Amino acid sequence: MEPKFLRAEEVAQELSVGFRVSPEENEQLNETVALSGLPKQEYCYRRCMQRDIVVHPNPRVYKALKTTMEKILSQLQRLSDAGGVTDEMRDTLALLSTTLSGMKGDDADGA
Repeated sequence: MEPKFLRAEEVAQELSVGFRVSPEENEQLNETVALSGLPKQEYCYRRCMQRDIVVHPNPRVYKALKTTMEKILSQLQRLSDAGGVTDEMRDTLALLSTTLSGMKGDDADGA
């Protein structure tokens, strides 16, 4: 059994909050959560409360980055021109760029 991911200020979880999304939104949410390295519940909580999402490099994050980049590469190879790039793909590419830039900054500091 995996340990429960607890926030420091968490005392007791008495209420449950849920929301509906489209299949496309669910796929985008799952990709974003995977790239964050956080459990989905914690990711959604932090985003709803407008708290920062800090990505700490680990094998799970690197695997998510690699998988997402491979998926984007295959989609780009199918496109004949740049006009076929969707808004979701642009958002994912921007997120990947930000994440990779942050990791590069960590490496430059010797971390």
